[in-house]
Amino acid sequence: MDGSIALWMFAAVFIVLLMGYPVALSLAGTALAFACAGDYLGYFDYAFLEALPNRLFGIIENDTLIAVPLFIFMGVMLEKSDIAAGLLENMSKLFGRLPGGLGFSVVLVGMLMAASTGIVGATVVTMGLLSLPTMLNRQYDPALACGTICASGTLGQIIPPSIVLVLLGEVISSAYQQAQLDMGIFAPDTVSVGDLFAGALLPGLLLVLLYILYLTAVAFFKPQACPPIMAQQDDKPLLFNLIKDLLPPLALIISVLGSIIAGIATPTEAASVGAMGAVFLAALNKQLSVDQLKKVSRETSHVTSMVFFILIGASLFSLVFRGFGGDAFIEELLLGLPGGVFGAMLVVMLVMFLLGFVLDFIEITFVVVPIVAPILLTMGVDPIWLGIMIALNLQTSFLTPPFGFALFYLRGVAPDTIKTSQIYKGVIPFILIQLGLLALLAVWTDLATWLPRMIYGH
Repeated sequence: MDGSIALWMFAAVFIVLLMGYPVALSLAGTALAFACAGDYLGYFDYAFLEALPNRLFGIIENDTLIAVPLFIFMGVMLEKSDIAAGLLENMSKLFGRLPGGLGFSVVLVGMLMAASTGIVGATVVTMGLLSLPTMLNRQYDPALACGTICASGTLGQIIPPSIVLVLLGEVISSAYQQAQLDMGIFAPDTVSVGDLFAGALLPGLLLVLLYILYLTAVAFFKPQACPPIMAQQDDKPLLFNLIKDLLPPLALIISVLGSIIAGIATPTEAASVGAMGAVFLAALNKQLSVDQLKKVSRETSHVTSMVFFILIGASLFSLVFRGFGGDAFIEELLLGLPGGVFGAMLVVMLVMFLLGFVLDFIEITFVVVPIVAPILLTMGVDPIWLGIMIALNLQTSFLTPPFGFALFYLRGVAPDTIKTSQIYKGVIPFILIQLGLLALLAVWTDLATWLPRMIYGH
């Protein structure tokens, strides 16, 4: 059986996607078409498809995946509750008198929104609508303003609790168990979503710090690009308002993330607390109504349906891919690369980076990661480190011109006076920062593995 047919199937999926068909239908339809053709030509055995019902049943009964709609509900509710607007306004007053202070505020609010919503598109759009007009009115360099917003908006990829890490944690866990079984270990260790949350915490916070250091350097060497705003006279009310706006979402994030990392609650249990907490914060902010609940529920249902529909399509695609010997072909390809583990990781990261231009993180997580992760894990790669590298790599891809998703999100809400070239120019320094962090994480694996080891002992 020629494994190269599986690669032709991959190429066919890209062509179908570029024609504008939905991702889930493209994956499933292409897989079925190749399965039928393969069976007719004698290259494929329909017996591989007999595993599909078990896979779908496994998806349905998976407790961890129940956290996905709950986290989505939490993020959408917080996004529509004007919490970001209050935070940005008060943080801007607090830091605004400093050169670059408005940029600091955008990064910090972006970090909190990322930790609250975990949805990249929603964060970029929200921050673009709220902060871009203010930054432009305050004479900020348009490229710097756009770059700061895009970079801050993509923090939802890496800062937990993140939808990306929940889905990636589930896939990495399955791949890790498969890799150990392939190595003859019949009592395999497990990797949980909590492990990935703990592993992402230090790289995520370090990334925020690097963003702020970059803005500080710009403020020092080029103060006209990020001038201060007028000093405020109402310090006491300002401090009170900041605490009032900051404490509730911060308490919600700590309770959700802390309970998962501490092992007090599973991701699903913590997500349910987060969903109810978001409803409470919306009521506290006087943004809760029956219409609001309907809108949030509809959007949650829409996004959740999309995620699980893609997961079903990816399961079918994966079965047919393996039926054509694609997994063995990819394994042989990676093992034959010069440089061993380093060479294999470099190629996988480069391919995922390029795929991030045309595929969303959901497709890459469900289609690509299950194919390459077991091979890399069999080669001795740490599963937590691999998960964080993939998340950070995709975050960088979503920022990179000309196809980065974050750039399209901001372009959709930016005024016509902003040129697309200015958005591209603004994100380049942040891309270099993220590439630097990727290189640091590649060399210093403890950056991702130290905290999980301290907390969980592995």
